[in-house]
Amino acid sequence: MRSISILGATGSVGASTLDLIRRDRAAWKVVALTANCSAVELAALAREFDAECAVVGDEACLAELREALAGTKIETAGGRAALCEAAARPCDITVAAIVGCAGLAPVMAAIERGGTLALANKEALVSAGEVMTAAVQRHGATLLPVDSEHNAIFQCLQGNAVEDVRFITLTASGGPLRTWSKDRLNAATPAEAVAHPNWDMGAKISVDSATMMNKGLEFIEAHYLFPVGLDRLRILVHPQSVIHSMVEYRDGSTLAQLGPPDMRVPIASCLAYPDRMETPCAPLDLAAIGELTFAAPDEDRFPATRMAREAIAAGGTAPATLNAANEVAVAAFLDGKIAFTKIAVVVEDVLAQSDLAPQSTSLEEVLAADDAARTLAERLLGKHAFA
Repeated sequence: MRSISILGATGSVGASTLDLIRRDRAAWKVVALTANCSAVELAALAREFDAECAVVGDEACLAELREALAGTKIETAGGRAALCEAAARPCDITVAAIVGCAGLAPVMAAIERGGTLALANKEALVSAGEVMTAAVQRHGATLLPVDSEHNAIFQCLQGNAVEDVRFITLTASGGPLRTWSKDRLNAATPAEAVAHPNWDMGAKISVDSATMMNKGLEFIEAHYLFPVGLDRLRILVHPQSVIHSMVEYRDGSTLAQLGPPDMRVPIASCLAYPDRMETPCAPLDLAAIGELTFAAPDEDRFPATRMAREAIAAGGTAPATLNAANEVAVAAFLDGKIAFTKIAVVVEDVLAQSDLAPQSTSLEEVLAADDAARTLAERLLGKHAFA
């Protein structure tokens, strides 16, 4: 029996992880389950999986959680510090699936414990890549990428030397608005932006896919996870989402990882690493798919990937600033305050007006940059809001 904690248990990655555990229940001991709130849902999961503890990030939801778990021996707690304490509990693997920069401190707590971390929270590595990778080395932690693209790269690199890599190519579906004109993009609604053609994701990540910021953030992640140099990282639009990423070696060989657009595939890769495990995913039927197509990103209509490349090239607090500004802008778009095309404009304005440090040396510095960027982004929203 292996032990596991899931940070963000009620989200899409958490649900997929628990689905896999549910199918082989005797093989797993669930230590900690967390959510931002969703107290009733979290309590139901904690009961089903007999978790040691259940934690809500929003302390205002703690009373509801305690009421829902009354009569059980499951520990309950709430607040940011409680999330970090849950992440620091000993277990064989921690799945980090808290969306946004809210997951940064718990991720660091799990790393400092020195265990195995399956990372699905891309914002943590984007914002604090220098700090996180240094902590992984210092504490002897193992970092396994859950994102389908990075997990694909991880698999394609197995048994090969990083020095032999010519290029790493991240594939992007292009999202639901991929073929839209600039004018039409300006009028895109939140419902249209979150209607991803291939993946079932949360609203924020779905909007990031539509703007291509998701791929920009993944580009930054790839830089930290696979240190081959920025000039060897590329992005390719692949609408079918069958090839999840590719690695080209100096002898001309290109290895690609293919699979259905189902997060249970990369999650299973992490849960079973270095072995394999069964999933309920349907076999890949290439004959039925018929064709795979590719195109270069259009950074005129979707400038997010350009901004992400520039941010990681600048380094320091620029990636954290990019990520924080994007979170604020996406939330404003989902709330109907700004147009879809203004998301990138807000982010670029924040980057241009921020005092960016050339190096990130501590979690506190990253969080300060994150906070400053959010404050500036909120102030700039009025400039770009609907009249």
